[in-house]
This record gives sequence, C-alpha cells and structure tokens, in this order.
Amino acid sequence: MREDLDKLSSIDIVKIMNEEDKTVAFIVERELEKIAKAVDLIADSLEKGGRLFYFGAGTSGRMGLLDASECPPTFGTHPQLVQGVIAGGPAAFVEAVENAEDRPELGREDVRKCGVKKGDVAVGIAASGRTPYVLGALEEALSREARTISLSCTADTQISSEVDVAINVAVGPEVVAGSTRLKAGTAQKMVLNMLSTAAMIRLGKVYGNLMVSVQATNMKLVERVKRIIMEATGVSYDEAEKLAEKAGGDARVAIVMQITGLDSNKSLQLLERHKGRIREAIDEFQKKSK
Repeated sequence: MREDLDKLSSIDIVKIMNEEDKTVAFIVERELEKIAKAVDLIADSLEKGGRLFYFGAGTSGRMGLLDASECPPTFGTHPQLVQGVIAGGPAAFVEAVENAEDRPELGREDVRKCGVKKGDVAVGIAASGRTPYVLGALEEALSREARTISLSCTADTQISSEVDVAINVAVGPEVVAGSTRLKAGTAQKMVLNMLSTAAMIRLGKVYGNLMVSVQATNMKLVERVKRIIMEATGVSYDEAEKLAEKAGGDARVAIVMQITGLDSNKSLQLLERHKGRIREAIDEFQKKSK
C-alpha cells in the first residue's frame, strides 16, 4: 500500500481507492458457493418461521443494521423478521460506544434479549474475524441451537469456529491502514445484499426480477407498484392503477387478478396457499383451468 497518501493530489488518491475497490467483487466471487449455502440455510429457516439476525460492532454492525432496515420496504417483511443488532445499542449507529466491541458478554446478552432460538439464524459480522462481541453472540446463538453464519474480511478468523457456514472475504490491506469502512465495508455490503436478496427471491418476494412485495407507503412507492403491475402483465397505466386499487395496493394480488381473471379475494387466497409465490399460484390456476 502507498505510504505517501498525504502527499498526493485528490485525483491520485481517488484513483488508488478506485483500483483497490475493483478487487473486492473478485474476492467476493471466491466465496459464492459458501454464500449460496448460507442463502439456502436462511431461506429454509425463514420458510419454517425462523428469523434472521445480524450481530456486529462498529462498521460491521452498521452494515447489518442497514441491510435489515431495507428488508421491510423492499420485500414487505415484518420488521422482526430480519433484525440488525450493533454492539452498544442503537446509539452506536451514529456514535462509537467505547469498548462495547471488546465485551463478549454484551454479545451474549443481546442474543438473549432478542430471544434467538432454535430455527432462527444468527449472522456474526466482523471484519477482523475476532471481535469479542461477535464471538460472544455466536457462542450464545449456538448454545440456543440457532443456525449460525460468520462473515469476516480475513482468512485468519476466530468467528468461523463451529458455525454452519463461514464466509471469509479476505480483501487485504486498506488504503488507509485499518479503516474497515473501506474495502471490508464494501465486501460486507455486497455479501449481505446477496444473503437477504437471494433469500427473499427464494421465498417468492420477487416475481421475475420485480420486487412485487414492495410496500406502497409513500407516493413514490405507490407509483412503483403501478409500474410493477404494468411490467408483469402488460396493462396500461390506467389499468394498473385500477388493479392496484382493487388489490389494496398489493402488486402480487393485482398481478394474479390480471393473469387469472379472479377477483381480489380469490387471488389472495390462491397466493396464500402458495405462501405468496406468484408463479406457483398462477401455475396452479392454469393447470386447473386446462
């Protein structure tokens, strides 16, 4: 790594950062099989009524909180289904809480507070692979028979001990030595994107490549629901608006209504039989209609 960063121009600094960032995706690629295994584990657990928890400290904890917070608006999940927990509590998201990451007992305590149990999944996130808080959280989760996944940014990791899946994206030295908000943070964000998004796709929260479970909680998302209906069914804007209204703003119900000709109640019942999976619901209808 360059030891003369403070002597360089702005363009030279950002070029160096950009070159380093280019390596992250290739390093993540090496772990795709393990990431896919983790996705299968998460999807299976959520399908059976389990929950997904992210435990981390500092930047790692913030990444977990960010991913968890995006699941309800993107996939229409209950806020308790995917939860992010950061060492030191919510205040640590914006301001460092001294020594919280060094206390494994706090990790164990947070797992107990969350009521992590058999059937749940606990993901321990630690760039260094040895954060005491995360070690404590994973140990407690294991003792409660939860499924466990570790995510680190080094090849030499303690948190991978005894977990079901260990994901190690060894990104190497940072441009600014020790600043894990850089490549390590980027790698963690990429992996967490994959874990939650792929799991939700497996659970039927996506139809084609459309996020059909999006919650229409503001004007932007109300319009997005209409566009999703248009793309999925080929109807006009006005028709999509009418379908969305009849479906109570639920794009999934609207899509099934349009494709099957069923009313909103019957479309909803059909979806519920298939746990919200549009493609399976439509396949059932079409098979029975032949």
